[in-house]
Amino acid sequence: MERQDKGLAYLLQYEHVAWFENGMVRILDRRIYPSVIRYVECKDYREVVQAIRDMVTQSAGPYTAAGMGMALAAWQIRNADQKEQKEFLKTAAEDIATARITTANRYRVITSGCLQAAYAAIDRGENAVEAIIQRTLESLNRRYATMEKVAEYLVDQIPEKGRVLTQCFGETIVGMMCRVAQRRNRQVEFYHAETRPYLQGARLTSSVCHEMGFSSTVITDNMVAYAMENKGISLFTSAADTIAGDGHIANKVGTMQIAILAKYFHIPYFVTGIPDADKRSKADIIIEERDPQQVLCYRGINNTLPGVQAIYPSFDITPPYLIDGVITDKGVYSAYDVAAYFEEDVSQFY
Repeated sequence: MERQDKGLAYLLQYEHVAWFENGMVRILDRRIYPSVIRYVECKDYREVVQAIRDMVTQSAGPYTAAGMGMALAAWQIRNADQKEQKEFLKTAAEDIATARITTANRYRVITSGCLQAAYAAIDRGENAVEAIIQRTLESLNRRYATMEKVAEYLVDQIPEKGRVLTQCFGETIVGMMCRVAQRRNRQVEFYHAETRPYLQGARLTSSVCHEMGFSSTVITDNMVAYAMENKGISLFTSAADTIAGDGHIANKVGTMQIAILAKYFHIPYFVTGIPDADKRSKADIIIEERDPQQVLCYRGINNTLPGVQAIYPSFDITPPYLIDGVITDKGVYSAYDVAAYFEEDVSQFY
């Protein structure tokens, strides 16, 4: 099987996202990359669940971690009888799928696929661990290849010598956008909103774009209006953790306010990703509220006096009237017409 991560930045190499080997899952700790390159080592699938919950990996990283976590669960129960193996894996699949509530629907597709592969292998008397790993690698290849199609349509929207503003870390689409632009010899400059409180835009997105040879400039989250007015931003783009059928999208908190500014400055905003068939409207999107302490401190250093309070909604919801297009593997859709994506055959993604 030819891998789809060739030529991509360090962060996007399969082994550097999450990898199962010798009874352990290694997950690159994105909370501290690139200052420190460190891997969290999980020897129980529940530790994978916690790593996902604690944002050791984020964006699309948990899709890979979920599959590798299922392989670890199969390893843990490998010496039990068939019935016990299946029950254990069923529990593991749901535990991993619900590690983060807003994207539980997507994680569940991953773990369900791994569960089916494991059950089939167990029934044949074969190695469930290997079956899950194979299924996870196939899923990885599908997602990377699909997002490269998305990237082709996205790069179509970027003018020559354009300046693109990004939000958070869109994982695969970031790497594929750069790879497509490289292949077309397109000159593109990137500006990255830093994305508090974990600074994914500053640490992760800028690392990928810089490593792949593009000019990358980091701005703080409160510099967006200034950059749009004074730095010639020609396009704003983000991925989405959820794309609902009515055109509302959920993405890292702060996305909506950038979309509002883009509308004010007449800068097009394109969302990338695959719509969610099971999210019909904004009402189906659940916003995850994370530990406010993550806002009050950073890397162990307190930013406030004791007793000061904070909130930390992980995502916000951007309405369709702020979105100029939803870019998918099938092309560019109006945010008001996202449901049309499902009118034709939909290829397997996860």
